[in-house]
Amino acid sequence: MTITELPRTAAPDDPVSYAPTAVSDAPTFVSDAHDFVSGADKRKPIKAGGDRLMTVLSVAVAAGGPLIGAIGFAMSYSTLAKKALSWGFSESLAPWFPVGVDASILVFLALDLYLIRKDTPWPLLRMAAHVMTFATIWFNASSQGHITDDPVRAASHGVMPFLFVIGVEAGRRLFIKKTQLEAGKAIDRIPLHRWILAPFATPRFYRQMRLHDVTSYPEMIARQQELTGYEQWLKRKYNGDLSRASEDERLPMKMAPHGYTVKQALALPEQQEREAEERAEEAERRRLDAQTRREIALKRAEADRLEADGELEAVRARVEGKTAQARAHAKAQANAAERASELEEQALETALVAEARARQAEADRKMSQEREAQAAADLRAAELERQAAEKRNQAARADREAAAEAQAVETQAVAEARKATAEANRLAAETEAAAAETRRRAAETDRRTAEEVARKANADAETQAARRRAAEAEAAAAETRLAAAETERRAVEIEDEAKATPRERAVRRVARMAFAAGLVADGLAYEDIHHELRERISIADIQRELTVSSTDTASKYRQEAGALIAHGYRP
Repeated sequence: MTITELPRTAAPDDPVSYAPTAVSDAPTFVSDAHDFVSGADKRKPIKAGGDRLMTVLSVAVAAGGPLIGAIGFAMSYSTLAKKALSWGFSESLAPWFPVGVDASILVFLALDLYLIRKDTPWPLLRMAAHVMTFATIWFNASSQGHITDDPVRAASHGVMPFLFVIGVEAGRRLFIKKTQLEAGKAIDRIPLHRWILAPFATPRFYRQMRLHDVTSYPEMIARQQELTGYEQWLKRKYNGDLSRASEDERLPMKMAPHGYTVKQALALPEQQEREAEERAEEAERRRLDAQTRREIALKRAEADRLEADGELEAVRARVEGKTAQARAHAKAQANAAERASELEEQALETALVAEARARQAEADRKMSQEREAQAAADLRAAELERQAAEKRNQAARADREAAAEAQAVETQAVAEARKATAEANRLAAETEAAAAETRRRAAETDRRTAEEVARKANADAETQAARRRAAEAEAAAAETRLAAAETERRAVEIEDEAKATPRERAVRRVARMAFAAGLVADGLAYEDIHHELRERISIADIQRELTVSSTDTASKYRQEAGALIAHGYRP
């Protein structure tokens, strides 16, 4: 055996993984308790006869345990029932006192076993069961008087509950062991002889087992032997000077208080280097992933920026187009207003001419009325002359009659002269009547002509008045269009300065259409404004004015315009 060889008494060799390079020449150790079994811990196999013995013992326990429990319960019941009567319990409640005490013991123990089965033990239940058991023993022992007066008699009454507790504890121990074996958590107890033979080292041994959750006693022994063998190997390697050993070689001694085996401690450097490499690889992978995500994010941001620039250019083009359209519309309305102003001036001039013509027609009408009055006067004069002529005719006839009467006395010459005079007078009267009739007809003709001229003048005056009213209406419409064009121009400039979106421009334009249609929103409620909008602006008007084909879009524009007006918008 060389100085670097491991003593054969430490642990058997096992082909396992080697430690790092710093201690690559160290021997390998096995810390598994299943591979290390000392000679003192080797157990003899159970023979077939032992199985029959276990069966007999199980039957005896199964039959004797309940029997002892039933006897102890019966004796305890009778004793405690009498004791309860002596303590002042009523006859109806006294029999239930021992039932409650003994039942509490059974229930607490059953709950303790159930929680152990569920791997959630609660020691308080076991303590409560023991307290109730002690109370039962005390009640039974003191039922025959003071315990010190007759200890044997008191012990005879308390021994049966004590035996019951011993049996329950034995069953509990078996049940716990079975549960631990089924769950794979069986804990080997340190033998009693170790506590006796090594009273100072065993507590440390027990502490190491509990601190590092080592449930196998042989495994803990193997760990100690493995560490001791390794330490002795290092001393022999370095001639007893462990300070010459490297840090990695001294790891098993440093890490043993923390629950590491020799194998685990020697593997720590390699494991840590491997984990460090894995962490470095993971960090590099995360860095590359982050760089990739960053590049993807930059490309996506660039794509989004280019897309946003395209959308911005499209929106700017639409806005500039609409702005140019609005300005052209405003310019056209301004030109139309100027043309309307010129037409208004021409209409005013035409109205002045028409008014002059109307005054001339009025003068002609008055002149015709004067002529008609003159004709009527002439007609009356002719009528008077006619009457005078008739009177002269009557006078002539009277003269003729008188002449006829005086024919006898008058001479023929005188009669002829008178006749000629009468005939001349007659002819003159007829001529005068014809002239009067001619003058009357002329006056009637003049009157009709004057009436016709007056009617024509009135018609001309009404025509000129209608034209004047039309010119005034056209001038008012031109002023309205000019004001609307100016309002639209100012609104477009304001929207340009505010960088309004196309939808906001459309909504504001609908609102201006409502005000142009005569909407007066002051003092109106929100619903009234929407009602007025529906009354004054139709969906078709909005579609035609904004050049939209969707009726739903036009309806939404009208609703948003109503909300805008309700919030105080005024063009």
